[in-house]
Amino acid sequence: MTPRTFDQNAGRGLAGALLAAALTTFLAGCQAEIKASAPEPRPVRTVTAGKGEVGETVILTGQIMAENEASLAFRIGGRMIERTVEVGDHVEPDQLLAKLDPQDELNALRSAQAALSAAEGQLVEARNTFDRQDTLLQRGFTTKVLFDQAQQGLRTAQSRVDDAQAQLQITEDRVTYTQLKANVTGAITARGAESGEVVQPGQMIFQVARHDGRDAVFDVPAQVIRSAPPNPKIVVTLTDDPSVTAEGRVRQVDPQADPVTRTFRVRVSLINPAAAMRLGATVTGRMQLESGSGVTIPASALTRIDGQPAVWIVDPSSLTVSLHNVGVQRFDPGSVVLSDGLAGGEIVVTAGVQALHPGQKVSLLGAPS
Repeated sequence: MTPRTFDQNAGRGLAGALLAAALTTFLAGCQAEIKASAPEPRPVRTVTAGKGEVGETVILTGQIMAENEASLAFRIGGRMIERTVEVGDHVEPDQLLAKLDPQDELNALRSAQAALSAAEGQLVEARNTFDRQDTLLQRGFTTKVLFDQAQQGLRTAQSRVDDAQAQLQITEDRVTYTQLKANVTGAITARGAESGEVVQPGQMIFQVARHDGRDAVFDVPAQVIRSAPPNPKIVVTLTDDPSVTAEGRVRQVDPQADPVTRTFRVRVSLINPAAAMRLGATVTGRMQLESGSGVTIPASALTRIDGQPAVWIVDPSSLTVSLHNVGVQRFDPGSVVLSDGLAGGEIVVTAGVQALHPGQKVSLLGAPS
């Protein structure tokens, strides 16, 4: 081998080595670029959407009140001299509860009786005069003018008697009005005056709870009233004794909300309440809202697209996410009930929904690697 030939082979080997080194460097750079352009999957938390019966039990606290209450008052004013019952006493119809000082009414009664006696005396006199004039007129011994005067006097006297009788009846009634009697069967729940006080006509003296029914009364938020089913069944339980229960039906809903609490007062009529459900007892009412088929997901899974509710769904085969619109049936504390958009069984992202984009690859936190 000549020296020239050796130099040519050596040159070719050196060029090949340099080319191989350059190619290796280029491939390494491409691999690094590929690795840099493929980010790591984003970790997210998920749940599996399950479809089933959805419903909610509303629990409220209230108290037992009488279905009907009557306010008893005197028809006339005066000084109350006697009170025969206390709060909590049982009363029956026509039972005497309180008295007013009757002296003024008794004096008016005696005056009316005297006026009636005087009017009856004038009527007797006018009737005798009329009878004489009638006899004389028939015999021709008097004039028609005197007869007419006697007849008019009789009519006037009769009218005075009628008026005196009416006044006597009024005064007799006022005497009876000095006694306050019960007109219902029930229990005294409140009193509005004490003996010795001067009371006005119509002023409440006693509040009587009638024994013909019991109500459970609750202050209910407007949202619960809107979501309640028609004619719901209410289960009422004594708070201090859960073994005492009764069923009830909504009897009355106040048309206007309380100006302070913004709640509506609802009266629930109890069906065959136990004797232990006394007036004023604290009770708990349970009502089942309308149930139906739906999907419940955590509230954190809900996002929006084009102003509409949506959720991120993970494709289990490729572990990529896509955005799907959903329909919201009801918002509950911490969860959302969907009416459509999910059929059940989908993997829904619950944490990290604001940092995702369609087609992004994710890794499921807590899932086996």
